Amino acid sequence: MTPSVRLQEMIRVIRSARTQGEERGIIQKECADIRAQFRQGDNGERSHSLAKLLYVHMLGYPAHFGQMECVRLIASPRYSEKRIGYLGAMMLLDEKQDASLLITNSIKNDLSHSSQYVQSLALCTLACMGSAEMCRDLAPEIERLLRASNCYIKKKATLCAVHIIRKVPELAELFTPSARSLLSEKNHGVLHGAVVLITELCEHNPDTLDQFRKAVPELVQIMKGLVTSSYSPEHNVAGISDPFLQVRILRLLRILGHNNDTASDAMNDLLAQVATNTDSSKTAGSAVLYETVLTIMDINSESGLRVLAVNILGRFLLNNDRNIRYISMTSLQKIVQTDHNAVQRHRGTIVDCLKDQDTSVKRRALELSLALVSAVNIRSMMKELLIFLSTCPPELRSQTTSGIFNVAERYSPSKRWHIDTILHVLTTAGGDVRDETVPNLIQLITTASELHCYTVHKLYRALVKEISQQPLVQVACWCIGEYGDLLLKGECEEIEPVQVTEDDVLDALETVLQSHMSSPATRGFALTATMKLSTRITDNVDRIRSIVSIYGSCIDLELQQRAVEYNALFKKYDHMRYPAVLERMPVMGKNSPGHTNGDTSGENKEPDPSKPKPVEAGLLSEPASQVIIIGYLLQNISISNKCCSFELSINQRILEKNVSWFPRNCCVYVHVVLTETVYEKNGLRLKIQCDKQTETEVMVTLIGSNSAQNDITNFSLQAAVPKVCTCSTFKLSRFSTHKQQIISAAILTGHSIHTVHEY
Repeated sequence: MTPSVRLQEMIRVIRSARTQGEERGIIQKECADIRAQFRQGDNGERSHSLAKLLYVHMLGYPAHFGQMECVRLIASPRYSEKRIGYLGAMMLLDEKQDASLLITNSIKNDLSHSSQYVQSLALCTLACMGSAEMCRDLAPEIERLLRASNCYIKKKATLCAVHIIRKVPELAELFTPSARSLLSEKNHGVLHGAVVLITELCEHNPDTLDQFRKAVPELVQIMKGLVTSSYSPEHNVAGISDPFLQVRILRLLRILGHNNDTASDAMNDLLAQVATNTDSSKTAGSAVLYETVLTIMDINSESGLRVLAVNILGRFLLNNDRNIRYISMTSLQKIVQTDHNAVQRHRGTIVDCLKDQDTSVKRRALELSLALVSAVNIRSMMKELLIFLSTCPPELRSQTTSGIFNVAERYSPSKRWHIDTILHVLTTAGGDVRDETVPNLIQLITTASELHCYTVHKLYRALVKEISQQPLVQVACWCIGEYGDLLLKGECEEIEPVQVTEDDVLDALETVLQSHMSSPATRGFALTATMKLSTRITDNVDRIRSIVSIYGSCIDLELQQRAVEYNALFKKYDHMRYPAVLERMPVMGKNSPGHTNGDTSGENKEPDPSKPKPVEAGLLSEPASQVIIIGYLLQNISISNKCCSFELSINQRILEKNVSWFPRNCCVYVHVVLTETVYEKNGLRLKIQCDKQTETEVMVTLIGSNSAQNDITNFSLQAAVPKVCTCSTFKLSRFSTHKQQIISAAILTGHSIHTVHEY
C-alpha cells in the first residue's frame, strides 16, 4: 500500500468513527505511529507522516511534536519533502515560538535556489509567519527578488514585501524605488501585487504620497486599459476585466487623490468613465462601482461627479441583493451631511427600505431616514416614521422613538404639532422611550399656554382609553393635576368637546392608583394630581381627602410620605393648600437652548410686569437690567452686579446637591450643606451660605467682595417669599473695593421676615 493511500485510509477510518471517543482513540493510535516514524530517522516516510500529522492538526488535536520535523524537512534537498516541511511550518509554527528562528537560514538559502518553485515555497512561508527578526534579516533578499525577471517570483516577492512592511514599518524605504518600477509590468498578478505594495507604503509612510502621486497618470492608463479592453478569458469575471485589480487601483487612487487637487483632476475623467461603462447587474460590476463611488466621495471631485456617485448608490437601493442595499445605505449615511440635496432625491427609495424583512437593512434605512428629515419635509417624513414605529421589531423601537423625538424637537413646525407627535409616540411605544421624555414633554406643555386646554383634553382621553403606557400616564396625570379646571369646563375649540365631571376625573386617577400596571413613579404622579385637584374642584374635596388618607399606610415609602404630607395639609394647614402650596407650577426653563419649536414669536414676547425681571450677567459698568440666573439653590436665585434676589417656595420637593427640603409640622426646613459661590465676574464675588437653621427659621448670609477698581453703589438684596410671609429689601449704600461686606437675613416661615445684621 502506497504512503498516499495510507493517508487516505487514515482519513476514511477517522470519518467512519461513530463517537467522539472512538475518534480520539484512532487519533491517539495514529499519533503514536507518527512519533515512532519520526524517531526512526531518515526512512523516506517522514514527509508522509508529517502530512498525516497536519491532518490531525486540522481536526484540532495537538500536533506540536511535529515542529522540529518541519525544520528537518525544510533543510532537505528533496522538493517533495521541502513542500511538506514548509506547509507544516506555516501551520504549526508562528513568530512566538523559538523553533521559527531555526528555519531563517534555510529560507535564505532557498530564496537563492535555482528552482522557482523552491523560491516560491520560501516566499510564501516568510509572508505567512515571518517574525520581525526574520523580516529584518531577509528584507534585502526580498528587495533583490523584486527586480527578478521571473514574473512568478516577482509577484510572490511583492506580497512578501507587504508583510515585511506591516511587521517592520521602518523598512518601507527599502522597497519604495522598486515599487514604482513594478507598475510597468504587463502581468496582472505582478500589477496587483505592486498596487497593494504601493498602497501599503502610502498608508504607513505619508511622506511617500508626493512621490507616488506622480504615478497617477500611469495608474489611470492601466485602469482605462482594463475598462476598455476586449474579452480576455484569463482575466474576465462576469463580463468585467480583472475586477480585483480594478478595485485595488481605485483604492490606491482614493488615497493619492485625497486633499490633492492635481491628482484629483487627473482621475476625474477616468472615474466618470468607469461609473458610466461598468455593468452593475453582476456582483463583480457592483464591487467596482462601489469602489468608484468611495473614491469619488473621498477626493476633490467635481460636483457633477459626486451627484453621479450618489445616483449609483440610489440604483444599488433597487438591487435585490440585501448586502448591496445595506452597503449602499451605509455609504449614503456617510455623505448625507455633505451632499444632502443629492441624497434627498432618493428619499422615497430609502423610506421603502423601512419595509424590508431584514433587520439590518431596516436599521440602516431608519438611520438614513432620520438624517434626511428637514424643516421642509418634516410632516411627510414623520408620517412614514410613525407608520414604521407601529410595525418595527422590538429591538428597533428604542432607536426609533429617540430619533423621532430628536427630529421633532429640531424641526417641529408648531408646538401643537410637536405635542401631538410625542403623544402619538407615547401611545404607540411608551415603554421604549427615554427616561427624560416625561420631563421634556411637561416642559413643552407648560410653555404652550394657549394649548393647555387642548392638551389636557387629549391626554384625559388617552388616559381613559389606555393606562399601560407608563410615560403617557405620567404626563396625563401631571396635566390633569395642573389644568384640571380647564378639563372640567369642557370648552375646547381645537378638539370635540366632551363633558367631563369631577367624578370622572377622580375615577380615572383612582384607576391609575389601583392598577397593577402602574409603577411607583406613576402612582406618585397620580396621587399628586389628585391632591392638586382639591384646589381646582368644589364638590369632591372629601373624596380626595379619603383617597389620600388610604395611602398614608402604603408599603411604598415615597407614596406613603406624600400621602402623610398631603394629609397634614388637609388637617393642620388647610389654609395653606391654596394658593401657596398647590398653585400651578410656573413655566419651566428649556433643557435645549436655541430650540424654538418652529415658533419664533417667543423671542420677542413682552415680560410679565407682575413678575420680577431676571437679567443676565454683564460688566460692572452696564445697567442693572442685566442679571444672571443661578439654578435652584433655594428655589429661584437671581443675581446682578447690583441686586441679589432669591425665592423660597414649598410648591415642590427640592432635592438639589446643596439643598434638601423636609416638611416638619408643615414648616419649611432648608439645609444648605456647603457655601455656594453663585456669581464671580469682573472682580465681584457673591456667596450664599446658611449660618443657622431650625424647624421654623433659616439664617441666610450673602457674602460679597469687590476687587474691581470702582465702588458699586445702591447694592440691594431682595427676598421673595410665599404670600403667607412678608417681603423685605436690604440695601447697602456703597460696595467698597477690596472689602468684604455681609448681609444676614432670618427667614421665618410664619408671617414675617426680619433683618438681623447689616454691615
